[in-house]
Amino acid sequence: MTKAFDATSTTEEVLSGVRLPGKRVLITGVSAGIGVETARTLAAHGADVIGAVRDLEKAKGATQQVVVNAAQGGGSFALTELDLASLASVRTCTDRLLKEDKPFDLIIANAGVMATPFGHTADGFETQFGTNHLGHFVLVNRLVPLMRPGTRVINLASSGHRYADVDLEDPNFEHTPYEPFVSYGRSKTANILFAVAFDRRYRERGIRAAAVHPGGIKTELDRHMAPGDLQRLIEQLNQDLAAEGKPPFELKTVPQGAATTVWAGVVAAAEEIGGRYCENCHVSQIVPDTRKITPISEGVRAYALDPEHAEALWTKSEEMVGERF
Repeated sequence: MTKAFDATSTTEEVLSGVRLPGKRVLITGVSAGIGVETARTLAAHGADVIGAVRDLEKAKGATQQVVVNAAQGGGSFALTELDLASLASVRTCTDRLLKEDKPFDLIIANAGVMATPFGHTADGFETQFGTNHLGHFVLVNRLVPLMRPGTRVINLASSGHRYADVDLEDPNFEHTPYEPFVSYGRSKTANILFAVAFDRRYRERGIRAAAVHPGGIKTELDRHMAPGDLQRLIEQLNQDLAAEGKPPFELKTVPQGAATTVWAGVVAAAEEIGGRYCENCHVSQIVPDTRKITPISEGVRAYALDPEHAEALWTKSEEMVGERF
């Protein structure tokens, strides 16, 4: 039985007493926010961490403390180029890592965008679904040869999955009016379903996958929102919570936001988190789909964990990226 942590737990509290020498970790999106903190704490506890980023120069500036803590803690840190909005870039990155032929113990699909204006990736996919899901779908699947027994894959999802289920008939909003948070919800549901399907495929080899919701944190993720939108959203959520007799919503710190990733990736029992959705450093329960948008409440919608739904998404994703896994 692992120690109980909660929404206020930090990365250092989760990893207290844990050493990770010889553990090799790949994390996407290590240029801001919880990606940087996740890399820092794992490297500080002895892991060899590779940060996969779109903007190498930005990441170098953002990860100076990661390098310092890695040296102090006996770990290491390096950067590699990856643009999840380009499958050519994803394939170049995975080819590079496969050529190095060094196994991974943990892969964290952390990078993502939120509430972007309508647009498309280099391959013509709707921006959020293409970046948040399809880019990671190809990245993780192509790296399976580097996963040894005991490896974990952690997908950063969100309680925002409550905004929408995936739409396998119209993933690119070709026939549906575009709504930024509906698109975000679809992509986050896809992140959860991908973990479900991946875990089912590889659990017999000792490879497990899970999805995690980090919680509400003030990072660069809201950069596409208009000024004041986030505050208005929080105010509305607090009105809903007050009506339910619940305390007001509070943003997490970055170390608190990264804690569930670290907990699921390193500390929790594999059988506990495999194929599940986790938040606040524990596995979440399925909650009814009332169609009322309360994305800060705990719990996961059943559609995001449905195995048949996950298989349908896997098939559609293969079709879209033109690659079978």
